Amino acid sequence: MAAISVGSKAPDFTLKSANMRDIRLSESENPITLLLFVPFAFSEVCTNELCGVTQDLDTFKSLKARVLGISCDSPFALKAWSDHSNIGIDLLSDFDGSVAEAFGVLYDQFLGYKRVAMRAAFVIDNRQIVRRSIVSEDARNIPDLSDIKSFLSRLSCSD
Repeated sequence: MAAISVGSKAPDFTLKSANMRDIRLSESENPITLLLFVPFAFSEVCTNELCGVTQDLDTFKSLKARVLGISCDSPFALKAWSDHSNIGIDLLSDFDGSVAEAFGVLYDQFLGYKRVAMRAAFVIDNRQIVRRSIVSEDARNIPDLSDIKSFLSRLSCSD
């Protein structure tokens, strides 16, 4: 299954956060949502990616973007990971993989584990239209955050 394409309407979803709150894609005060799908809590690459986002969180906020991390780990694992690694964004549990599957970024099998989210980034506007889609073919490759910030900056200037 291919990842959802730019210009498509993003599927709405409600997922449990690491703090056990229900978070819905369509309910945001921000005009832009950046979804970051990651394979595994506590893995080195995923931790580096989300800690990098946390370091730049003020920039993302100034660009009016809400940033959400999504993995197929339980909310309890995500809470422990967030606390341990000082991750400053909402982490959402897609425990059954249905959201990753709807976005076309679910591995059937990855490193011997079933139903794991691929590393991917989606920029979604307030009409739930996918404006940017980045899917890493190699899970070790983090999406270029500088490129995403530049895109968000151009997007905020054009709207």
